[in-house]
Formats: sequence, C-alpha cells, structure tokens
Amino acid sequence: MKFLDEAKIYVKAGDGGAGSVSFRREKFIEMGGPDGGDGGHGGDVWVEAAQDLNTLIDYRYQQHFKVRTAGHGMGRLRAGASSEDIVLKVPVGTQVYDEDRETLLADLTEPGQRQCIAKGGNGGFGNHHFKSSTNRSPRHANPGLPGEERWVWLRLKLIADAGIIGLPNAGKSTLLSVVSAARPKIADYPFTTLHPQLGVVRSDNNSFVLADIPGLIEGASEGAGLGTRFLGHIERCIVLIHLIDVTSDDPAADYKTVREELKSYSKELAKKPEVIVFNKTDAIDAKALDKKLKAFKSKTRKTPLTISAASKQGIEEAMRALMSVIAKAKRIAATPDPEKVSTGEWRP
Repeated sequence: MKFLDEAKIYVKAGDGGAGSVSFRREKFIEMGGPDGGDGGHGGDVWVEAAQDLNTLIDYRYQQHFKVRTAGHGMGRLRAGASSEDIVLKVPVGTQVYDEDRETLLADLTEPGQRQCIAKGGNGGFGNHHFKSSTNRSPRHANPGLPGEERWVWLRLKLIADAGIIGLPNAGKSTLLSVVSAARPKIADYPFTTLHPQLGVVRSDNNSFVLADIPGLIEGASEGAGLGTRFLGHIERCIVLIHLIDVTSDDPAADYKTVREELKSYSKELAKKPEVIVFNKTDAIDAKALDKKLKAFKSKTRKTPLTISAASKQGIEEAMRALMSVIAKAKRIAATPDPEKVSTGEWRP
C-alpha cells in the first residue's frame, strides 16, 4: 500500500428538508386546519480516527463527499426523514485543516476520537408550526437550511516515541531495520527513504515506537531536497535520535546543519530531548574515531553515543540509553504544571 500523508478533499453536509404547506381535508370535518409537517435535518460530516489505518491513500481516489438532502415535510403532520451522517475514517494522528492550511479543525490523536467538520442544515417548519389564534390558516412554510460545505486538508502526523533525524545516508534506515522488524529500503545513495517508516523497538522488556523520516539537507526548511513535508511526522515524538555519519569530514558541521533546519521549521521541535549518535564506527579505526569525538565535543559541548548499525556494535547500549530518555520525558510530561493547573489548561 502506498504511503500518503496529505490529501485535499471536499465535504458537503446535507441540506435540511423543506417544510410542507398542507391542510387537513376529511369528510365531515370542517376547517380541518393546517397539517404541514417539518422537513428533516441534514446529516453531518465527521472524521474519526481508526486504529487499523496508517495512510490517507483512500482519499487519493475519492475527493468529494456529499450528504444527501433530508426529506421534505408532508401533509398529515408527517416530518421528512433526516439524512444519515457521513463518517470519514482516518489514521490516528491525522489533523484536519481548513482550505487556508492554517485553521485547525480537528486533531485526532486517539483511536475512536471523532470530530464534526461540516454541520447539516436544519429542516424547515411546516405551516402547522405557524398556526396561531390570529392566523388560523397559514399558507407558508420554511425552506430547509443549507448544510456547510468546505475544502479541507487532511495531514497525517505519525505518532511515535522517538524519531530518527540526520543527513541523507547517515544510516537511519539501516538502524531502523536492525532494531525493529521494519524493512525499509536500504541503498548506498542519498534519499533512499522517500516515505516515513515506523518500527517497534524492544529493550529490556520495554518497547517504544521508532520513526525514520527522509534525510534533511541544508535549506530543507526553504524547500530544498524533500523539504519540510515529512518533518511534521516527528513533531509528536518525545525524543529525537540525531544520527551522524562518523566518516564525514566534519560531523560537527553536519550536526549544526540539521539543527539549523529544525529551528527554522519549528522552535518547539528544536527544544525536544535529543540523543546524538555516531554511526558507521566500524568504517574507521579507533584513533580516528577518538579524534573525531574530541573535535565534536569541543565544537558542540555534547557527547555522542557510538554505534555501527551494519555490524550491530553498541546497538543494545544505545537503545537502553534511548529508552531511559523516553521514560524520563514521559514522567516530566505527566507531571502537572502548577500554572496550567490553576488555569485549567493542563491535561495528563
């Protein structure tokens, strides 16, 4: 199944049914009076998060979703039938934006969560509704109100505990394939990964979800390379794994390049906890590795972990360290913020 993380669709809620103008006419009953029924209510358009979906590919081939018009009222006080709602199933983690791509209409982060994105129109009143002591035979009824209609953007942001970032060919896909059952495409040329990949990592009886996104290059925040299209998938991650190719001429410069792109894209994303990892350590000797570690520490004041995804050296230790950072970040996130508690903004 092809991975699709963005789609534009048109939704139209149902129009309300029109009220009826009718009068009771039966033998031996004089001046029976108005008996026009009300129109039915137009159905709504809902989006609902489904656990068994992981792509928006269904909305690649069908972009228009319209609810039928509700039934019109009839004589003998018969009300029109309301039209049924339309429920659009989307993957967990999907956000719904208005056509301007800025107004957030829904953010579905849990299975079964649903949100109405287009309200159906109310049905019109029949002439029976307008009967009064001074108007015994009203000859008018209300038309049904039109349902809401709009173009919306569906944008999927994968929900993972940790996300792998780095320059192209840093070994992100290889790492994911080694620590999980995921089987991403692996090759010796840049931008092998064209779509985000997810894998479940198990470490010491614990597990977490790891996401691999396409590589970043300088200018990605302005559209270079694959641009920022896939950065949204790590916005929900608790921790970022910054993978660096140790065989690079200047690992510190590579690190700063990616960090600058993160800051340009989102300040909140750049503030996330980070685990720096040197990969491909089996490709250089111990002396050269030690030299590069010292140079990196002096330039960034950070100490990276060292692994080789290809030979699986240091993988277990790195996963334990990552699991520890994730657990700590979850504890901090679960701790109430006194200021937000007092204002009612904090949610566990």
